[in-house]
Amino acid sequence: MTIWYWIGHSLSKIFAKLVCSYRVQNKEGLETVEGGLLIASNHVSFLDPPLIGAAYRVPIFYFARKTLFDHPVANFIYRRVNAIPVNQEKPELSILKHVIGLLKKGEKVVIFPEGERTLDGRMKEEGQPGIGMIVTKANVPVLPVRLFGPEKALPRGSGKIRRHPVTLVVGEPIDFRDIVEDDSLSTKEKYQGIATRIMSAIAALELKDSRGE
Repeated sequence: MTIWYWIGHSLSKIFAKLVCSYRVQNKEGLETVEGGLLIASNHVSFLDPPLIGAAYRVPIFYFARKTLFDHPVANFIYRRVNAIPVNQEKPELSILKHVIGLLKKGEKVVIFPEGERTLDGRMKEEGQPGIGMIVTKANVPVLPVRLFGPEKALPRGSGKIRRHPVTLVVGEPIDFRDIVEDDSLSTKEKYQGIATRIMSAIAALELKDSRGE
């Protein structure tokens, strides 16, 4: 963990505790996979990446909108806290290869299958097939997680942060070898099948109580 990541991670943990009364449901699920892991989450707020990162003791990588890197200072900071610039409209093949390489090296990467933040916290029904390609090429398990509350702490379109409880619900890791090794499926069907199963797994995660809703 670099000094820059440590600073960002520490500030994220402080913010999460003081502003979001942050908690993690099924926290032990974060440690069930050693080595490369793709962490798939719903996407409701700009707060999502640091809140997920705050739950981990080890550094994680995550995607960030490419335009956020336009300012020199922002570019300097984002790159040192493991942010990966991505074009939301058309992800570059080089970036996907970079992520696959990270996973093969045993790193953990957060991805948002929906591709963008939702307006009201509700999940989309389908995920982008690009996540299926990453899973197939990297051959790593996927850990579904779901955030409850960030859409009220910092809604899309708002520049004001409000105090609101946030809970990260952690699921069980998914192995996709059954789809990857199914020769009856086309490449496109494999990618979309993986994305669909991941979205269903995220959507199935629920809070044990009403806190954070």
